[in-house]
Amino acid sequence: MAVSDECKLRFMELKAKRIYRFIIFKIENQQVVVEKVGNPEETYEDFSASFPADECRYSVFDFDFITNENCQKSKIFFIAWAPDTAKIRSKMVYASSKDRFKRELDGIQVELQATDPSEMSLDIIKGRAL
Repeated sequence: MAVSDECKLRFMELKAKRIYRFIIFKIENQQVVVEKVGNPEETYEDFSASFPADECRYSVFDFDFITNENCQKSKIFFIAWAPDTAKIRSKMVYASSKDRFKRELDGIQVELQATDPSEMSLDIIKGRAL
């Protein structure tokens, strides 16, 4: 599975310059490509609404939070979205290429697998960040 240069470039911009809140990736013609980028003002609700109900996607989300010690922090989440309603073949392709794709994105701090929106709720994200 190839990874487009745009994927790596957008991820570096998210990580270093923080000009995006999130990036949604999809596999198209045997290559991972950028489907959507979210502006820094966009919320977690905007991000979670960007996933198709019956297709797999990869995504990264830059999550800002305040620790118990009252420090402002940020963590980059990698979320593999594979809803139960997605085609079996699509789930297999995404599952088999996930680790290789994730290695291309240097700087991911937390990984989540989600088959349903409740598995990537904001409460779960907060819990994994702390």
